[in-house]
Amino acid sequence: MTEIGSAAWTAGVTTAPLEDGRAGDGAPDPDRRRVRVPREGPLNPEQAIEAFRRSVERREPWYPALLEVISRWVAPEEVVDGVRLRYLLAGEAFDWLLLAQRLVETLPEGSLPAFELEELLIFGRAPDHSSEEDFAQAIGPQKHRAHLNFQYGVITEELLLLAVEEEIHKEGRIVHAGLDVPEVAAYERVYGKDLDELRMLYLESSGQRVREQMPVSGLQQFTYWLSKYRLRAIDPARVASDTRKALATMSRLERGRNRLGRQRARNRFGAADIVDARP
Repeated sequence: MTEIGSAAWTAGVTTAPLEDGRAGDGAPDPDRRRVRVPREGPLNPEQAIEAFRRSVERREPWYPALLEVISRWVAPEEVVDGVRLRYLLAGEAFDWLLLAQRLVETLPEGSLPAFELEELLIFGRAPDHSSEEDFAQAIGPQKHRAHLNFQYGVITEELLLLAVEEEIHKEGRIVHAGLDVPEVAAYERVYGKDLDELRMLYLESSGQRVREQMPVSGLQQFTYWLSKYRLRAIDPARVASDTRKALATMSRLERGRNRLGRQRARNRFGAADIVDARP
């Protein structure tokens, strides 16, 4: 996993030219005029939210505007309405969709097309059908590397655990006679240690406890640590095999998601208007 430079997330706001807050008709908005947004350089959360709102009000294409704001975002986490949103895990793994959702939810309801929002936030697809290369260029190389860390270190790891849970279910190892439930037994099969041992190792390594009830971001940090532990402690051939297993699970889920997306598109537009391009 690649650690990104902390300066990309904690740098102060530059003294680039500033924009004042204006409503959609160009008139100054007294409630937002206090937020001064640099035209270049890093943005703190308040500035980023304001920059995105202004782009939408100017009727600029919203998805490129969102990516531009994300490329300039510097806060690794926030507390919003009492909930901690951790965008950058362990200084390395960037949950960019969590940040995208945060920015989108600051807009007035109905500001963006609901179908396009669903494409992005539910299906994880670019609503303008731009490519992965376009995405990487838009958010910048550091954030894109951190995004890949999140994909391989959190999403792939979760999929691997899911695949092993399904294997245990198929073997008939249902909870009885003191056997662990598949969700717990999967940890020992993947990492060679039971969940309690892994929790203790994580506590020793990070100083953080894995609790029965904890925020999603806390569980994701533990999962990211597990992915790095697997790379260190497990035989490389086994690591490669398990990664293929996780990717196969991803492909299966992706096919189901695509079928759901096509069905929703038919429901929205009518079957006659849809070209059914199956993979």
